Amino acid sequence: MSVVTALFDNRVYNFAQAFGVDDTTTNAMKSAISDWFDLYYQSVPVSGEDPCQRLPVTIVSKLSKTMFSEYEADASDEFAEALLSALNRERKQAVQKAMVGGECFIKPIIVNGVFAFRTIDRRNYVVLGRDEMDNITDVGTAEKTIIGRYTYTLLERRSVDHNGYLRIENKLFKASDNATLGVEVPLSELPKYEQLTPEILYQEPVYSTGLINVRIPLVNCVDGSPDGASVYAPAAGLIHLININEAQINGEFERGQSRIIVSADMMKRDRNGNRAFDDKVFTALDDDPDNVGITIFSPEFREQSFLARKTEYLRNIENTIGMKRGILSEVEATERTATEITSSAGDYNLTIKDLQEMWTAAVNEALRVCSVLGKMYGLYSGAPIEPDDISISYGNGILYDEDKTNSEMLSQVQAGLLAPERYLGWYYDLPCDTEADRAKIRKEYMPEVEEVEEE
Repeated sequence: MSVVTALFDNRVYNFAQAFGVDDTTTNAMKSAISDWFDLYYQSVPVSGEDPCQRLPVTIVSKLSKTMFSEYEADASDEFAEALLSALNRERKQAVQKAMVGGECFIKPIIVNGVFAFRTIDRRNYVVLGRDEMDNITDVGTAEKTIIGRYTYTLLERRSVDHNGYLRIENKLFKASDNATLGVEVPLSELPKYEQLTPEILYQEPVYSTGLINVRIPLVNCVDGSPDGASVYAPAAGLIHLININEAQINGEFERGQSRIIVSADMMKRDRNGNRAFDDKVFTALDDDPDNVGITIFSPEFREQSFLARKTEYLRNIENTIGMKRGILSEVEATERTATEITSSAGDYNLTIKDLQEMWTAAVNEALRVCSVLGKMYGLYSGAPIEPDDISISYGNGILYDEDKTNSEMLSQVQAGLLAPERYLGWYYDLPCDTEADRAKIRKEYMPEVEEVEEE
């Protein structure tokens, strides 16, 4: 914005101008965040790249599915159970958005007297301040609403002081273009914001911004800042290379199409403008017909070289972001040693466990914040919810291998360490806790044992 424009224009252009505070995110991080989202959504076509593989989508999908494959959460307290249920509806959205942008916020909102949650991805907030432990203490969020030709933007700034008291400021802007926030208007101009106040200071300490930060547990590999990094941030360059490789493969097939070269006079158009031969198959050569004749051009495809390079890129991505070999790449088991298999699976297990711990921490913080806010709004009267008040289980998750478990249990049966009835109960999914249960299994599945016992 020029000085001249500023003198004669009352429009607001950015968050810093609206609140008089700067974004702490570096330019390098802003560029990286933009690239991560572009790779995921493919919103900006990149020349020379074919993003048909959609690798970021595959990576995020597989990681999130694995970490929640056997997820269960419950609480004895009715209020906590309702919060867990609301979080469960938002968990996949939140985790996937965090995986793309490196982090996200989960915002508690009150709908019809109960808490619900909404995810704010990394593109829709700015970090304005942190404490000495790098926790976010000052954050601005943006929410857009389009009505006709006008775009309304609600800017919300949340800051918490060193005593834990939370201050929330709300400003609504109206613009007829996408280049500015526009001019500030009353919150009541939009019915959905008419209950908001320009500023509120909570009378009880919240000890946070009231937003739950979900941050990918990776060291920032862009600029080393406290900002979260995408799960595929270390492999972003490799993903671009695969997209380039894919475009080159397409070009190889396009250029390698068989053509029949004929004299130019054979490709002349008739009075109706039609050619006797198909342009897709025949190519005219402006030379003496006796010299040209009819020549078939059928070059050899080199797609195997490109595919081999692609496979190597995919393996490197798996290694870089800690995914198990074969999840992205196609590799024969015979090509892998036992050590490679064990190491790759171990890395993947640790990656998933780190992500699960991330979500557990987010759930605990969400329940703590909502129990504090719930008391302020008269929705809850109990003590702040602690981690011990809830139970979160991810089951065996990725570590579970049915074939391996079956083999181990059979070995225990053969060694006399496990009753056969319990093994059969597990195998056929039958109850085996009581003697009556085990007797039924012996009768139906172990007739020889039953006969011996009767004698």
